[in-house]
Amino acid sequence: MVYVVLVTGGCRSGKSAYALRYAEAVEGPRAFVATCSPSDEEMKERIRRHRQARERGNWVTIEAPILLAEAVRGAGRFKALVIDCLTLWINNLLFEASQKSQPLSEDSVAALCEELIEEISRFDGTVILVSNEVGMGIVPADAMSRLYRDLVGCCNKKIADAADEVTLVVSGQPLTIKKRSHS
Repeated sequence: MVYVVLVTGGCRSGKSAYALRYAEAVEGPRAFVATCSPSDEEMKERIRRHRQARERGNWVTIEAPILLAEAVRGAGRFKALVIDCLTLWINNLLFEASQKSQPLSEDSVAALCEELIEEISRFDGTVILVSNEVGMGIVPADAMSRLYRDLVGCCNKKIADAADEVTLVVSGQPLTIKKRSHS
């Protein structure tokens, strides 16, 4: 049976560290589903440091910048799965759509989230999804940034609705805002 956790908060708030600690408390093998693409040298170095930090916890890394549902489908041997992060996933989807001159709408993101939720529902273990809370700041000045904010908000709401637990991390401090008991 699956137990789903959404960890959200601001950039550099401690979300990922919290998610990793949570998963490391789960018995059995664990995987880290990375949505980040190494777009420049700084990002490549960041990815290297993050991988190195996970090595001592015996993590398996699965690269899935676009196909999250497929990554979950192939991760059945793990008991804990951290998907980090949904905001980068939405960014990657938006970039891919723009490269193909195709619009990305809230409806299409909602459908992709439903597909992801469906795959997660079949997982036998704990799935922890990480996402930035991007809707607490100012209204972005340009249309693309507003679209991005709206798409992430749509994704976060869909995942939070399906989650058993939602934790907001602020300044490294977790605040549980939703929790169903393990069945």
